[in-house]
Amino acid sequence: MGKITGFRDYPRVACPQRPPLERIEDFAPFRQPLPAETRREQAGRCMDCGVPFCQAGVRDQGAWLGCPLHNRVPEWNDMLWRGNGSQALSRLLKTNCFPEFTGRVCPAPCEKACVCGTFGQPVTIRDNELAIIEEAFARGDLGPHPPDKRSGKTVAVVGSGPAGLAAAYYLNRRGHTVTVLEQSPQPGGLLTYGIPAMKLEKEVVARRLALMEAEGVAFRTGVTVGKDLSPEELDRIYDGVVFACGAQAPRTVPWAQDGQPGFCYGLDYLTQQAMALEEGRESSLTARGKRVAVVGAGDTAGDCVAVALRQGCAGLTQLIRKPASRYGEGAFAGDAQGEASARFQGPIQRFSTQIKTLLRGEEGGLTGAVLDTPQGEEEIPLDLVIAASGFAGCQETALRARQAMPRPEKVFSAGDMVLGASLVVLAIADGRRAAGEADRFLMGYTNLI
Repeated sequence: MGKITGFRDYPRVACPQRPPLERIEDFAPFRQPLPAETRREQAGRCMDCGVPFCQAGVRDQGAWLGCPLHNRVPEWNDMLWRGNGSQALSRLLKTNCFPEFTGRVCPAPCEKACVCGTFGQPVTIRDNELAIIEEAFARGDLGPHPPDKRSGKTVAVVGSGPAGLAAAYYLNRRGHTVTVLEQSPQPGGLLTYGIPAMKLEKEVVARRLALMEAEGVAFRTGVTVGKDLSPEELDRIYDGVVFACGAQAPRTVPWAQDGQPGFCYGLDYLTQQAMALEEGRESSLTARGKRVAVVGAGDTAGDCVAVALRQGCAGLTQLIRKPASRYGEGAFAGDAQGEASARFQGPIQRFSTQIKTLLRGEEGGLTGAVLDTPQGEEEIPLDLVIAASGFAGCQETALRARQAMPRPEKVFSAGDMVLGASLVVLAIADGRRAAGEADRFLMGYTNLI
């Protein structure tokens, strides 16, 4: 595969990034594409390794080993090396319906499983994947391809995040008439509202949604199932229903002050920023000029750090309940933490530290917090606290609607409401699984899984 000696001939070259202090001034993408020949060399580093663990997609000691979508990585790397972009696209789309999303936001378990990385640097699999799909869009290779024949069956997909979109994509390809029901003003779920624009441009999401519409998928927004549309109506109108409602309910913290100024949950903070950016205004939940604490250590916390920097916060601290020893080397060397270190001249994390209580002034505004630290209690000044310490599951309205469906045999679930808060790539894989199960129910067999 690729160039037989490519892994020795070419060093790993990642996509260049804009300097941290420059990119925190806007929400534009911070990764830049490589020149075409350099990208070809990166594909040529892929080894003919015999057992391509990169595409294994299995759980190993609690972590994913290889791609959960079972992407045929060596095959499309070989095609990319040979300059055959159309064939590389064909091999990529056999397993991944949305490589423009995973190529931007996936943590790349494929690269962690790359044999080339055992004694050196892994192949730039994620970047190669993104180059294949973006070059295909640029060439015009991704026009709409509606199914040749319709099955006569109707399916509702509740939720338009990555799992819901994947389920809708595959069910539509099988010829079913698919309607996606979304409670937000715009479809896309987490892709539209939960992932900041500098990591996933909203034009990229809109491009895919437009393509799906052209292929026959219908989107209805502003519809909350269980409120605007009852379970009985769903059962009457559709032959099958796939619930893919995510895991948006935040994990509460004992010191939470819901509805009080100066306190919010991470997803609410990110959603408000996404809506504001779309409308060309400043977010009503802004960190501009404020001393901010982000509570949590996961991806959502990192995204909140990145957004607070771009909003122009005056100070920033990331509070992490667990000790530093619980995290591996380089765990907090991500893009957002690098930006914060550049902005504030050093790391912003405080480990083994929790908020004990929030402090408020005479007029009710947030003034600070009392911290529980290894050295004892400590009071720090704060103007905004963002709790991003995980998710508790699906929203109650969606759960009640799912449980109240009159005929449960025609109802299927996918994504984070099944898996818990997880990765975009896992949500896509689970969306395809649910689509296969729904298709088998509707047709008696399936070729989707």
